[in-house]
Amino acid sequence: MAQNDNATLVVGAGNFYTAPVGTAFPNDITSAPPEPWESVGHTSLEDIFSFTSEGGETTTLGTLQAKAFRSSVSPRTESFGINIHQFDRKSLRLYFGANAPVLPNGLVGAPQAPTPTVCAFLAIFIDAENVFAIYVPRCEIFRREDIEIQDAESLVQLPLSIKPLIYGNNTWPFAVTPLGGIEATGATAGTPGIFTPPGADVPYSLEDLAGVTADPATAWTAGQYVELEDGSTAYWDGDSWAAGIAPGE
Repeated sequence: MAQNDNATLVVGAGNFYTAPVGTAFPNDITSAPPEPWESVGHTSLEDIFSFTSEGGETTTLGTLQAKAFRSSVSPRTESFGINIHQFDRKSLRLYFGANAPVLPNGLVGAPQAPTPTVCAFLAIFIDAENVFAIYVPRCEIFRREDIEIQDAESLVQLPLSIKPLIYGNNTWPFAVTPLGGIEATGATAGTPGIFTPPGADVPYSLEDLAGVTADPATAWTAGQYVELEDGSTAYWDGDSWAAGIAPGE
């Protein structure tokens, strides 16, 4: 792994958003995302964001002939924590439950059998020109800890837990944006070929080769190809990128 000074993160600002389940990741995260994404409002300056996890334990499996033959890792579940400083209706329902009733006099009731809020979640953290995001297409949001009012000088907060869940056919419950990446602009033929400029991220799939210039621009010769991040291969046929390895005459 090469040293990458542009891949570090110091959070200077940030915002958290919710939207209906399955809302797509916004095309631009350098500004507030468009509707239906909606900000959760004021959150803690000191306890900005936390990760917790369960599972992931490794068990060593053996045979009579090989005591450490292979290992098995149990599934890992993640959850995030944020602290909201607003006590409006939306925030109270995130904390007390999505089924918290609004009473005739405007009060918000705290249900005895609460149900979490199920939605999409987006966290955007800003570090000068760097922007780091965490995207959850489906999650449950509910209270993480009890409310504490410790003094008369601090903002009281609602501690919330965000639990990512699998959405649709996804094999991942949440995704993050890498920092400091270099976009590949060219691909040089070889067995396998290489992407340029040096250190560029490997395109994930055939579709991600759009805009990548082939070198040479003529059809690659038999056996030449580039390897893609998803494990597939591709080659330049003289007009466009094609899946596989360049065929012979």
